[in-house]
Amino acid sequence: MDNSILIGGGGEPIAPITLNLKRANRHGLVAGATGTGKTVTLQVLAEGFARAGVPVFAADVKGDLSGASQTWEPSPPFKSRAEKIGITDYRPEASPVVFWDLYGQSGHPIRTTISEMGPTLLSRLMDVTDAQSGALTIAFKKADDEGLLLLDMKDLKSLLDDMAENTDEVSQKYGLVTKQAIAVLQRKILELETAGADKFFGEAAININDFFRTDLSGRGIINILDGSKLMASPTLYSTFLLYLLSELFEMLPEVGDPEKPKLVFFFDEAHLLFKDAPKALLTTIEQVVRLIRSKGVGVYFVTQNPQDIPESVLAQLGNRIQHALRAYTPSEMKAVKIAAESFRANPKFDTETIIGELGVGEALVSTLDEKGVPTVVERTFIRPPMSRVGPATPEERARVIAASPIPPQNYAFVERESAYEVLEKRRLQLEAQQEQTIQQKADAKAKPQEEDGGLMGDLLGGILGGNRGRGRRGDNLIETAAKSMVRQAGSSLARSLVRGILGGLKR
Repeated sequence: MDNSILIGGGGEPIAPITLNLKRANRHGLVAGATGTGKTVTLQVLAEGFARAGVPVFAADVKGDLSGASQTWEPSPPFKSRAEKIGITDYRPEASPVVFWDLYGQSGHPIRTTISEMGPTLLSRLMDVTDAQSGALTIAFKKADDEGLLLLDMKDLKSLLDDMAENTDEVSQKYGLVTKQAIAVLQRKILELETAGADKFFGEAAININDFFRTDLSGRGIINILDGSKLMASPTLYSTFLLYLLSELFEMLPEVGDPEKPKLVFFFDEAHLLFKDAPKALLTTIEQVVRLIRSKGVGVYFVTQNPQDIPESVLAQLGNRIQHALRAYTPSEMKAVKIAAESFRANPKFDTETIIGELGVGEALVSTLDEKGVPTVVERTFIRPPMSRVGPATPEERARVIAASPIPPQNYAFVERESAYEVLEKRRLQLEAQQEQTIQQKADAKAKPQEEDGGLMGDLLGGILGGNRGRGRRGDNLIETAAKSMVRQAGSSLARSLVRGILGGLKR
């Protein structure tokens, strides 16, 4: 089916369960308890979109998704499932993959700049209070006003150092900024650097257009972000993916409802995006999800429980795949009931009961039809993937990276003049000016003493040398010795000595 992708087979008799490509930008949800097959379902969907010519971006939090880049010999259970749902041409096939890694170790380095991240997402990344977030916003405004580029962590640190030294001036111009708030921000930056976030900021920054590539045969490329290390810093992981969504929203033009999406974005471990997020940020996420579909981007959240997603966002997810949920406590039973009620009921079975009975590789599926109406939920056997289930080896990953269509030099580290260099020059110039001022004051203080010595030298030269008309000093050995003595003595002592000599001469 050219206008849809095969999810699996369901119903009695078993019939194909598909996802309509024209409605794929209406977003989706893949949910289920650990070990029920969510990652394989994600892989199946990513393969399907890729074969339809739709590029994919997905975070690989456990490393298993990297197997999409490799062919394999399917195990008997997968072959049996393919036969069961009527797939007659099931054959192994690797998908075109590009690997990315925030740390630049297991894929192309993926960076952004401090300026592009912006104060709102950076505040969430730092986990700061409203007052500290306000100080950060002022820092960005100050940088804009002064034409300072904020590219990496050292740029932001230099800017905050400058603000700490000039809090009165900054507060008068932009609003109250305290040294305590700046000190907290500086400490938060240190924490981020310790977590490795400093590698995420800098240039060359990610070019979003690189996510929209297809291979020579027209298949969409699956862009896989290595999230295994990122999961040690869940806030960095979720904030980065939200940043990418925001960039896509800002960059892409309006296209309405295209025949197929321009890009499909899978957000695994989606609960991390919403955990402890302030209300203002939740509102922003809701707006981005609602509006980005008109730009041809489908967003699919992958999580354990639908309740991990706020209701305002969940209501926008038209394509749903629900794997098994286990219910042992009252709260878990309530979650199952809510999940069941989110589907369009099928009169052939009780949805709430079936959710707890689903086996591995089974799911309840409801997608949007041609008119955008949810289909009746069906118990579905998810089709087996064409590519390998399980991770690629380091050697296999290295070969994929070496064959990447993206030249390595596109993301080589670049260092150019930015806020750090500008503020460092400004600091050195200020220090030089201060030293010059101190020297000028010292010279000005010493000048009268030198002038007194010169006058006394003239007097002594005239009196002791006996020749005022020659008009020069130092010709007389006694005159030179007297002038040297006068300069070394204090001015008051010198004046006293001259008065004594003159007095003696008068007598």
